[in-house]
Amino acid sequence: MTTPLELLAPAKTAAIGMAAIDHGADAVYIGAPRFSARAEAGSQAADIARLIRHAHLYSAKVYVALNTILTDAEIPLARDIIQAVFDMGADGLIIQDVGLLELDLPPIPLIASTQMHNATAEKVRFLEAVGFSRVILARELALTEIGEIRRQTKVELETFVHGALCVAYSGQCYMSQAVTQRSGNRGVCAQPCRSRYTLTDGSGRTVVDRRFLLSLKDLNLSGCIADLVAAGITSFKIEGRLKEIDYVKNVVAAYRTAIDRFIAANPSFGRPSSGDVTYNFTPDLDRTFNRGYTSYFINGRDEKIASLDTQKATGQPVGTVTAVGQDFFRMRGAVLENGDGLCFFTQAKTLVGFRVERVLEQRIYPNAMKGLRVGTRLFRNHDHAFSRVLKKASAQRKISITIDFKQDADGICLTVVDEDAHRSQFKQHLAFDPAKHPDRMGEQIVTQLSRTGDTPYTVTRVTVEPAAPGFIPIGTLNAMRREALDQHTRARLQALPVWTAAPATNAVPYPEKELTFTANILNAHARAFYRRHGVRRMEPAFETLADPAGKTVMTTRYCIRHQLDACLKTSGKDNPLPEPLQIDDGRHRYRLEFDCQRCRMHVVFNGRVRKPGRRHGRD
Repeated sequence: MTTPLELLAPAKTAAIGMAAIDHGADAVYIGAPRFSARAEAGSQAADIARLIRHAHLYSAKVYVALNTILTDAEIPLARDIIQAVFDMGADGLIIQDVGLLELDLPPIPLIASTQMHNATAEKVRFLEAVGFSRVILARELALTEIGEIRRQTKVELETFVHGALCVAYSGQCYMSQAVTQRSGNRGVCAQPCRSRYTLTDGSGRTVVDRRFLLSLKDLNLSGCIADLVAAGITSFKIEGRLKEIDYVKNVVAAYRTAIDRFIAANPSFGRPSSGDVTYNFTPDLDRTFNRGYTSYFINGRDEKIASLDTQKATGQPVGTVTAVGQDFFRMRGAVLENGDGLCFFTQAKTLVGFRVERVLEQRIYPNAMKGLRVGTRLFRNHDHAFSRVLKKASAQRKISITIDFKQDADGICLTVVDEDAHRSQFKQHLAFDPAKHPDRMGEQIVTQLSRTGDTPYTVTRVTVEPAAPGFIPIGTLNAMRREALDQHTRARLQALPVWTAAPATNAVPYPEKELTFTANILNAHARAFYRRHGVRRMEPAFETLADPAGKTVMTTRYCIRHQLDACLKTSGKDNPLPEPLQIDDGRHRYRLEFDCQRCRMHVVFNGRVRKPGRRHGRD
């Protein structure tokens, strides 16, 4: 028996989710109509149902995200939504709020959102004990830490392998709530981490002026599949529930290729869904949205992970300017196309973008020339030709079937068997009319039954019995084929296993006895859950605070000191950055505190600042 390895893709909409399935995803996750951690990516019930049917045809799964923390008033509606998505056939529910476990839920498998801060074996072991079927691990974990969690638990482990990174531990960031009253734990993060910040040291000296000190590169673990499997991961998640269809198609195809390559070399592992995919393009992660890539902490703290000069996508390096004319330039590097989007960094390290209007021989005519110099390094952040391919039908996913044709005096029987051994039969009464050329008729039957067109099937074999079949009009053969395949589709959907699970009502001790606001407790049901599991004291959620000043609004494994080569562990007494270190965006100031023993940085909100002429830095 093989161990299934799941490729899990994001779905901003049902159409994008269906494209992800068509391009090789084994599962997709989509926002519930309300209470999703990406509030902008909530989906209507009818769209979720449509996506579920499409996914289930390929034995793929759909997980619905209802992973915000909830108020007491929202709990009844959340319960209704959960019942509705269960009735639709959703395969799992991603949640953050433990108050939901106090409700009478339908038996839908529960998945612990990464917003629950799943970073230790103790926490994951607890979640398994109270009935979660799967845990989405914190992005910050190293392979050794994942391996330790695997050794102490049996629950399914899912991890992010690609996409944008939150600089904070997920669920432990309150920056947006503090400065805009838009809570990340309520699905409406304003992303202040993507702003410009100025860093000052204890002497008041400006160390870094207006750079993106908290903005990280994007995650890319496509080269780490074997290591992640060895550590215990069985679900590989692509971030991006706000991403468009071309991004999802390309990234899914790239990871499908990488995982299939691993499976081919390791036959004890397999795919949990059905159908083989053929692509009309070559997947390339460098040709889609990215801020530069990092492997984050998967191999420990071994690289610089911030994108200090921009929070935007830079894309793929394409060449260097070799000459500049009045309205054109020349470059050495990749071939460009009309409509390409290029960008470059000025001498002041500001990112500037422009569009290629026309390419004539070796001359490139842009819509703007300002700042272009000989020697400027160019990046392509919009690949027009690649995007054009991905906007169209760019892949086909087909389930292999065989069709056995049998004819006798009473009529015809078509038996369809697919790659998963699902079997269906379609029968039609038809009087036997001897064919003038039985051999040709047999060939015609094979030809017509093999034409599956835009159905999800591809025919690998057709058998015909008897060897000398009677005459059948081509229109009749085509109609029978359509009816037989429609009937087989219904049979596949009916045969799909229904996965159910239920929370375990018990009093297993929670790993902590006292909880701060970082437990994100916003309703009475959550308080009751923690009391039942032995917590004696708990603070209400950060969102209830009247004044956030003095509170830690971000906890992160990323360290500005390390990024700037001023790590206290390595620089010692020669530390060039005397504390306290502070950052500000022109409107708000934060104090940085460093827990060097655990390699964590805490960002403490100091309140608003008043600096004439300074402005908010998200540009």
